[in-house]
Amino acid sequence: MKKILCLIFFCLLFPLQLNSQWNWETIQAKGKPTARSEAGVFAYKNKIYLIGGRRINPTDEFDVNTKTWTQKSKPPIEIHHFQPLVIGNAVYIIGALTGPFPNEKAVDRVLIYYPDEDKYIFGDSIPKNRKRGAAGLTYHKNKIYMLGGLTNGHMDGFQSWFDSYDIKSGEWEILDDAPDKRDHFQALVLNEKLFAFAGRNTCFRHNKALDLTNNFGNIYDFKTKKWMAFSPKYEIPTKRAGNGAFVWKNEVIFGGGESITQIKAHNEVEAFHFNELKWRNWPFMKQGRHGTGFCIIDKFVYTVSGSGNRGGGPELYSIERLKLPL
Repeated sequence: MKKILCLIFFCLLFPLQLNSQWNWETIQAKGKPTARSEAGVFAYKNKIYLIGGRRINPTDEFDVNTKTWTQKSKPPIEIHHFQPLVIGNAVYIIGALTGPFPNEKAVDRVLIYYPDEDKYIFGDSIPKNRKRGAAGLTYHKNKIYMLGGLTNGHMDGFQSWFDSYDIKSGEWEILDDAPDKRDHFQALVLNEKLFAFAGRNTCFRHNKALDLTNNFGNIYDFKTKKWMAFSPKYEIPTKRAGNGAFVWKNEVIFGGGESITQIKAHNEVEAFHFNELKWRNWPFMKQGRHGTGFCIIDKFVYTVSGSGNRGGGPELYSIERLKLPL
């Protein structure tokens, strides 16, 4: 009887011990990146790149093996509030803002960065009546999809627009609007579906820059070419905007962000399992941050820089990572 009780106790305790070891760790790096927020983060050939942000900042490269930062070239213009996409040997920057708060302007052209050459070039124009920033961006079957965003800086102009851009032909197509308007979020694709969760409706004109966070997510089905019906199960547990997002296995994961509910940036990390329609907590980050993103290298997810409080500061240098579950 005692052996059975001991075995039950061990089985109950062991998962807790494993879970207690599943935590974010801060990396001690050689050198520092340029502290920034409202910037982009991406992985390319086992290196992490920090790009853009308010002001014209150098691009910073982090070698995960040597844990060393190296400074690279600057973009030709100020770019912030965008979600970078790595496609082949190029990084596409579409749906960015430029200029100072709160009257930022939407960048009217595609900007492409080539990490191998450390070179920026301008690409196709964005249709004048569809340009915006702080939009969600994702890539699916040779097309870039841009969703939501702001047409009038932080003053107002939040949209539910949905467009596709063919990177080969340069053609833009207007698609069906999303059910909800949103900005300051990141879009993701998993299992032939596009996920748009978190974000807000920014309206500084009426002193609602942080208040109007989105409660529910929208999901687009690429197979049916339709937005899926509303479900209360799409409600994100922690309402925030300016968050990062990534996909791992059958979950879409959202971390960080800012909201009117607290001065500190959020450190919550929450995962939505689409097949089960359930949310669960992942380990929370050591440092709350918004205006940055996540990237995956060698079964670790990384995040770097961003703002430690809601709004523009303090801008961070730190980099942390979490081992991804098997």
